[in-house]
Amino acid sequence: MRIAIGIEYDGTDFLGWQRLAHGPTVQAAVETALSEIAAEPVQVICAGRTDAGVHARNQVIHFDTQAQRTPRGWTLGTNSRLPASVAVRWARAVADDFHARFSARARRYRYIILNRSSRPALEARHVCWERATLDVASMHAAAQTLVGEHDFSAFRTAACQARSPLRCVQAITVVREGDRVVLDIQANAFLHHMVRNIAGSLRVVGRGEQPPQWIQELLAGRDRTRAGPTSAASGLVFLGPLYPAQFGLPAEATLP
Repeated sequence: MRIAIGIEYDGTDFLGWQRLAHGPTVQAAVETALSEIAAEPVQVICAGRTDAGVHARNQVIHFDTQAQRTPRGWTLGTNSRLPASVAVRWARAVADDFHARFSARARRYRYIILNRSSRPALEARHVCWERATLDVASMHAAAQTLVGEHDFSAFRTAACQARSPLRCVQAITVVREGDRVVLDIQANAFLHHMVRNIAGSLRVVGRGEQPPQWIQELLAGRDRTRAGPTSAASGLVFLGPLYPAQFGLPAEATLP
């Protein structure tokens, strides 16, 4: 039987999603908890790996098991064995051809900038702080040049292992909500550090240090060294993947 699960987590205290031998990861915590509930070893596959300090609202995983549990059993049982910073939101039995990574048609991220003169305390784990007042209209206008399929080499880390730098950005917005500046981006897939690097360059535009057309120039130049700095992991949230309706997943994980 194949099970799909939606998970949210605060990534602050983890070294990222992927299991590592030298420190705590979200995958290790989830697999340990699921293995106890299934009474057998469980290995999971996720929709998209997140880096150290990055959060997730609806990370989707799948795994195969012989254990017979109800969706409620998978959800409540696993949560009882997870740390407080990780929680299963839902569970579904799915067809054998469902794959958390390869069945996804889109992925969504949100980057949150706290834009005020004083540093955060309560929100420090979940935002990036920018003290200079940002011009959100210029940031949004600049971001629109990223829509479509492009070579995003200017916004990938040198450690990125993707075979191709081509990605298709389906939508991107930058809006102000009080003292928060929220960047939402949806694409077929993302390169390593792509969203954080885009956020870093858009902050340069927002501070007035570069004009909006600079983002298009960076994109065309394909040179990471010319772009802005990588923004902090704390501001990044993986909102989750989107799948075709045929898989019967919750609305927040299903294409409209």
